[in-house]
Amino acid sequence: MRRIAGLPFALALSLCCLSPLAPARGQLAIGITVNAAPPPLPVYVQPPIPAPGYIWTPGYWAWNDDTGYYWVPGTWVLPPAPELLWTPGYWGWSDGAYAFHAGYWGATVGFYGGISYGFGYTGVGYEGGYWRGGSFFYNSSVNNISNVSVTNVYNKTVVNNTTNVSYNGGTGGTTVKPTPQQLAAQSGHHMAATGEQTRHAEAAMKNPALTLTNNHGHPAVAATAHAARFSGAGVVAARPGKPIAAPPPRHAQPTAAHALPTGHALPTGNAPPPGHALPTANASPAGHALPTGNALPPGHALPTAHTLPGAGAHPAPAPHVAPPASRPQLVQHAPPQPRAVAHPPAPRVAQAVVHRPAPPHVSRPAPRPHPAARPHPAARQHS
Repeated sequence: MRRIAGLPFALALSLCCLSPLAPARGQLAIGITVNAAPPPLPVYVQPPIPAPGYIWTPGYWAWNDDTGYYWVPGTWVLPPAPELLWTPGYWGWSDGAYAFHAGYWGATVGFYGGISYGFGYTGVGYEGGYWRGGSFFYNSSVNNISNVSVTNVYNKTVVNNTTNVSYNGGTGGTTVKPTPQQLAAQSGHHMAATGEQTRHAEAAMKNPALTLTNNHGHPAVAATAHAARFSGAGVVAARPGKPIAAPPPRHAQPTAAHALPTGHALPTGNAPPPGHALPTANASPAGHALPTGNALPPGHALPTAHTLPGAGAHPAPAPHVAPPASRPQLVQHAPPQPRAVAHPPAPRVAQAVVHRPAPPHVSRPAPRPHPAARPHPAARQHS
């Protein structure tokens, strides 16, 4: 898909309303082009007129880059001024793409692509009524005015084209060309869509049920008696039919693609894995009371190294969180069997080393000075 002006249809339509008068040139008023052909027009009946003075504006397919094609329901609206008629907008093949030409109000109905919108819009002109003396006269054969007392009524048979093609030119489009009279009408002055029509188109763009992706060409709100009112009395659904495939929008798919990386925030959350609370508990494992009671055995430096996953330094050990069965292995791997052989003999050897040198240190020569007591004979002499 490609778009020249880059404005959603409803927004651009509202901008057109800023200038009340503009020359009718039949040019691309909105600046939107799409590579995919617009879908066929849905089949529906006209809701009843809300009050005298309203004029029927047919529904049409519009385009939005975020949702693709969406249906703008047909509705009754008040003209911006007396003696004005509505020329519907239409899609036309131009420069290798389908371009939308906006509708407008004017003294006569101009060219709208030969699209048979129905209800008096046969593809050429308008057979639903006419102005005379400041009053609008309704053709009862194409307008639903049964519920309102309207005095200006006449009956004229209108032959409607049964095709529901929604675009002019290109493959499968209508082949109608503008007449000199229509070209003359386009060269006159016209008024853009009213604010009521703009709000109606904006509401349709925001309604997900009206997108081609969701309604498959048969919207539940094909027409409505009141502009921008898509529920309650006066709402008409399209007749069911064969589902129509929707071309992909421009912006919706990239947005979904960017949503996938945001979904990967879970792996980033594993950097300080909350699931490693169990390995952190193994830093001072209550279940390992036996190894800790062995006088800080140096062979148990590995269990103390398991504090690193708990600190979040190594996200990779996440798989080691689950197997608590490894703890009994640590207990079995550290039984006191090897320690009983290594540690108890060590003190015994040390005692043997201490007692063996004891004999050289015996003070047996100490009694030798005892002969100094020989003066005892002197004692005898003294006696």
